[in-house]
Amino acid sequence: MIAFEYAVLRVVPRVERAEFVNAGVIVYSQKAGYLAAAAHVDADRLRALDPEADVEAIVAAVEAYAATCTDPAAAGPVGATAIGERFRWLTAPRSTIVQPGPVHAGLTDDPAAELDRLLARLVL
Repeated sequence: MIAFEYAVLRVVPRVERAEFVNAGVIVYSQKAGYLAAAAHVDADRLRALDPEADVEAIVAAVEAYAATCTDPAAAGPVGATAIGERFRWLTAPRSTIVQPGPVHAGLTDDPAAELDRLLARLVL
């Protein structure tokens, strides 16, 4: 078993209301050298919170989190950092439409399978 950390990506279409829809998960394991994100933006749930939400822009923002994990070139300057630093940068609190939730920890034999499990359990 190896240690891993994860955070849920939340979409908060109207920040002043603090209502959110889970839209993705980021998983990091230092020991496994693993950093990845998986996402699914449910447009219907999002529009239930804000009928005027720009779903395309929100999907692009959520997908940018995933790209920052797996494609250092697409991540800009943060892409040049170690994966642990990128995970900390991605999970730093923000007051934007796409926000990371709190970081949680666990043990797993397979970080990639854990990412799939967490996405299914917390987002889909």
